[in-house]
Parts: sequence; C-alpha cells; structure tokens
Amino acid sequence: MTPVPAFGLGLRKPHYAPFLEHRVAVDFVEVISENFMIDGGRPRHILRAVRERYPVALHGVSMSVGSAEGVDRAYLARLRALVDEIAPLFVSDHLCWTRTGGFNSHDLLPLPYTDEALDVVSANVSIAQDALGRAMLVENPSSYVAFDGSTMTEWEFLDALCARTGCGLLLDVNNVFVSAANHGFDARDYLDGIPAERVRQIHLAGHSQGEALLIDTHDSPVCASVWDLYAHILPSLGPVATMIERDDDIPPLHELLAELDRARAIGAATPRLAA
Repeated sequence: MTPVPAFGLGLRKPHYAPFLEHRVAVDFVEVISENFMIDGGRPRHILRAVRERYPVALHGVSMSVGSAEGVDRAYLARLRALVDEIAPLFVSDHLCWTRTGGFNSHDLLPLPYTDEALDVVSANVSIAQDALGRAMLVENPSSYVAFDGSTMTEWEFLDALCARTGCGLLLDVNNVFVSAANHGFDARDYLDGIPAERVRQIHLAGHSQGEALLIDTHDSPVCASVWDLYAHILPSLGPVATMIERDDDIPPLHELLAELDRARAIGAATPRLAA
C-alpha cells in the first residue's frame, strides 16, 4: 500500500447533495462499507456517482476480525464485490469482535491482548486479505473495559498483527485519547509504540464525557488534546491520509471543512518522513 498524502471527510447522508452537485475541497471521502454492500438501490447509485468525482475509502464496522468463529465468508464476498466496483483507496475495519452465533451486536467489542487472541485475529485478517485481494487497514478501537489476562499492550498487539499479516493501520487518534483516559495510560506512549511505518490513514473525531468514562461518540468537534496528539505523531509518519469523522449531531459542511483545514495546517507545519 503506497502512502497517500490526502485530507478527507466521512461522507454522511446530510452532505450527499453538495458532494454530488459541487466540487468540495477534499482529496477523498470515506463511507461505511456496510451501508453500500447490497448491490442496487439508491445507496449504491449514490456511491457510484460520488466515486466519479472523488476517491473513496471503505470503512467497515462488521468484519469482526476478533471473532473466534472466524470471519463471515458471505460478508467478505459482498465486500469484495464492492471493492471491485469502487476500487477504493483503502479497505479498513476495527480491532474488535461484533459477531457470535450468527448474532451481530453492532458494537465494537474489546479483545484480550494475548498470544491466543493474536493467533485468532491474524488468521482472520489473513483470510480477509486473501478474499479481498489486497492488504487491509486495521483500526485501533476505543475501549471501556480491559482484560486482566492481557499479556501485551494494545500497541504491541497491533505491531505483532502487522508483522504477521502485512496489514496496515488506520490510526484513530481520538480513540487513543479516549482509551488512554479510560484506562490510565499515557497516549503518547501508545503513539510512540505503534509501528509508524504501517500507518496509512488517520481518523480525527470528537467524544463525550460519560458518567465515569469518555465515550467515542463522534458527535462533537475534535478537541484540543486530540489535535495535540495529531501534531505529536505526524513527524513519525510519511504522507498519510487524514480525515474528520462525524456521525451524530452532524454540522453544516463548512464547519467540517474548517476542521479539515486545521488538519492541513498542522500537517503543513510539521516536518514529515519521506514517502
């Protein structure tokens, strides 16, 4: 996977019209894969039209690479058909599990970071990559519980996963901040510990304060601390693709573009590694 120096937005329904009717100042858009995996109908038609104007990244929420039951081959076949049609910049999903016994929780559930779990996730990611005919990106999750039996940190787990499978990383900086606050580790230790050469894409988003924990809600602007972490990690990276995620309380498009301009400004002011 060749690094792509780009800045984009998550494409959501309130903003379909401007992306189809005008030229929006983005280098790419990202869509939720599952929303477009059924061929035919208006969603797929809209994605085809958007793809004629902008490169597209596919971001999944249901691959369940942490499932002990393995990945769903029918799901992978539908995703492969979408990949073949759209020719996306990236195909990504989360380091989590969502499915058991045919039931999909629609939650990104956490894993213990153990050798046994690493074997499971590595096998599932390898199967998925073979089915898709390309390397995928795995995103670090936000988490609210931790397992006493874990024998490695999340960043050590991701490093080992990349080494075993050749996958890349989708680094969600907000998720690092949320998990660090919830579990009491230093977010900069996490960023300094990941295999930076594997990062191909970055997510920036907002979160909310729950009763006792931070919650990754994607319903507010990127906070100052997450911007600081973004600036911290950039010098370690090549020309990655950065995007703003917003999934709830979606503001007017110009507000998201202003956030994206801030990411561009930080990127322009930060010395970077060569591609």
